[in-house]
Amino acid sequence: MELFLFAVVLLAAAAVFDLVVGVSNDAANFLNSPLGSRVAPRFVILAIASFGILAGVSFSGGMMEVARKGIFHPQLFTMPELITLFLAVMLADVILLDTFNASGLPTSTTVSIVFELLGAAVAISMLKIMQAGQSLSQLREYINTDKAMLIIFGILLSVILAFLLGALSQICSRLLFTFDYQKRLKRYGAVWGGVALASITYFILVKGSKGATFISPETVAWIQSHTLTILTIIFAVSVVLLQGMLFLRINILKPIILIGTFALAMAFAANDLVNFIGVPMAGYHAYRTAAASDAPLQASMEALGGKVQSETHLLLLAGLVMVVTLWFSRKARTVQQTEVSLAHQTERQERFESISLSRAVVRMARGLFGTLERVVPAALQRWIARRLEPVADTEAEEEHRPSFDLLRASVNLMVASAVISYATSKKLPLSTTYVTFMTAMGTSFADRAWGRDSAVYRVTGVLTVVGGWFLTAFAAFTISGLFAFVLYFAKAYGVLLLLAVAGVALWRNHGRHSARMKSAEADKVFNLRKVADAGETVSATFEHMAHLLREIRLSLDNSLKALFAEDEAVLIREKRRTKKVQRWTGIITANIFKALRLLQKTSGDTSYRYAETTRRLQKIADGQRDIVMRASLHVSNHHKGLLKVQIDELTQVKQLIHDILLNTESMFKKQRIASFAEVAEKDRQLRALAEQLNQSQVLRIKDETSKTRLTIMFYAIIGNVLMLSKQNLRLLEAFEESFGKTVKAYEFDLD
Repeated sequence: MELFLFAVVLLAAAAVFDLVVGVSNDAANFLNSPLGSRVAPRFVILAIASFGILAGVSFSGGMMEVARKGIFHPQLFTMPELITLFLAVMLADVILLDTFNASGLPTSTTVSIVFELLGAAVAISMLKIMQAGQSLSQLREYINTDKAMLIIFGILLSVILAFLLGALSQICSRLLFTFDYQKRLKRYGAVWGGVALASITYFILVKGSKGATFISPETVAWIQSHTLTILTIIFAVSVVLLQGMLFLRINILKPIILIGTFALAMAFAANDLVNFIGVPMAGYHAYRTAAASDAPLQASMEALGGKVQSETHLLLLAGLVMVVTLWFSRKARTVQQTEVSLAHQTERQERFESISLSRAVVRMARGLFGTLERVVPAALQRWIARRLEPVADTEAEEEHRPSFDLLRASVNLMVASAVISYATSKKLPLSTTYVTFMTAMGTSFADRAWGRDSAVYRVTGVLTVVGGWFLTAFAAFTISGLFAFVLYFAKAYGVLLLLAVAGVALWRNHGRHSARMKSAEADKVFNLRKVADAGETVSATFEHMAHLLREIRLSLDNSLKALFAEDEAVLIREKRRTKKVQRWTGIITANIFKALRLLQKTSGDTSYRYAETTRRLQKIADGQRDIVMRASLHVSNHHKGLLKVQIDELTQVKQLIHDILLNTESMFKKQRIASFAEVAEKDRQLRALAEQLNQSQVLRIKDETSKTRLTIMFYAIIGNVLMLSKQNLRLLEAFEESFGKTVKAYEFDLD
């Protein structure tokens, strides 16, 4: 029994880890709308969410019984078998959720825990059946398959329903209020707000009363039977209060969003808390039941099939862990940023790239809307277009600009609350993650945030997240089943092995997340903190170019060395680096456009050469990418390496372009042209060397010492390097012209 007591302690430790990774994942559900709309300072939003969590943990309903008897029949298992099952589930859950968090992808903790229980229960049941010499058809006696199928159906239905309702509700709200909603909010905002608060408050009642330990069953029944009366009273009181707030010139959308945040946070704690501690508590109850019997290792776990009261102090302790995680988890912020970025109203650097499936979806959507345009009268189309025309916020700096407005945030919360509360009242299983995420995607789609320049990237993001949800179910089932097999046969050694596996997985995820955070911090270098002064803005963009040139210089050095040494691992890493170079180029280009608009506004004139830097930068980035991709493809295909003489010649080329990029980078950093003559001389040397190497390569082609692939590679590298050098000189020309007399520049002639 001592070994199983240790297992129960291990389950408790796993529960703490699971709480941390679970909150990091699910916090985006109730923080997406308030953070995206910047309804209040972050600490205020987190404080309200914290109160919601602490209120929610006092409710003991939800999935506690699922952990004990919802997926399998406990009376057919012994305590050692259930402890094995529960350990497999918790270890798999910690690894799985932490992996998604490190990737910044939200997933469903409900689905993960259900399918982990299903996978481990199937594994243990199959072992029991085989040992008893029974047929696998007996598996249905051990597993509650109807429950699993109902959950899958609920997931599919909620994903589609939440998106459609979110889009439809947002379109209606936007047609009523438009993007310039402040004026119209005074007319009928109180009625609209009454509907929102009624749905949100009813959500609190439905989610709360069903699992509250301090509310009697009679009271719960009364609430359910008087739903319409309660909603009418809430609506009437809300209209009166909101109208009074409008009279006092208070923005009524802010309290609606904050109340909705409290409601969803409370629902998360009440419903999803059991996803993290339900299994460990079931293990604890199994151990206590076995310890009270005469034969603890063979005792039936039939007692777990009945009603088991949850320990309130454990629930409160879990709530405190959740609150602390909410405030301090960096991974929680990463997941939040993914949801907010996919719903952002304006164009920005997209996290996801386009894929063929997303392009097909966008193409189908355009075809559908094209058909509707031919059917809907032109006058009605113009009226709708005017009502749905976004209003650009040109006053606030981009860094402090909300991702979407308060109206959309309130619709997000209202629709998500209504869908979840309705499903709960009908006892339909669904995931709060799925509902809140798809509602946010539906409202952003309705707000035309998915414009033609961003639609394929946003659709890719949504498909990635949705695909991750189904991957969650498959991975949860498979990993927990495998872990159950290991623990069943290896016993204590299996526990040590899986703890080591979990430790390695968590460490690798930590490394991946740290790398993502460092990359995000590096991108912040390119934020234009001040865009009011034209001179400072132009100066900042050239400083940003210095960072970009440094990245390109280092990448070229590494890539050419790896090509010479045929080091495929380095080239794979440099291929990933090209994405960063392209992303940085896009950010700098966007900043240049901001600077040009500012120059036009302040002086009525813009520098032609400064405007041309966008083309120069893109050519430089494309040249770097072409060299890296060619080198990587050549080595990965295991083609014959460059000749020694070619390596020696290209080493000279590499050194010259290194010096040119380094000098240009230095001048941009120091904001003065100090060594242009040296750069021009290096460029002349490079071109003379290229001419000489061309003649040498022609001789190698004639005597067939250099085959076709090597020749193509050789000329491609030299051609790209010549282009990089030329574009650097053009950037220096733009730099001198943009600053004029503000820099100590040498006279030079680019011809």
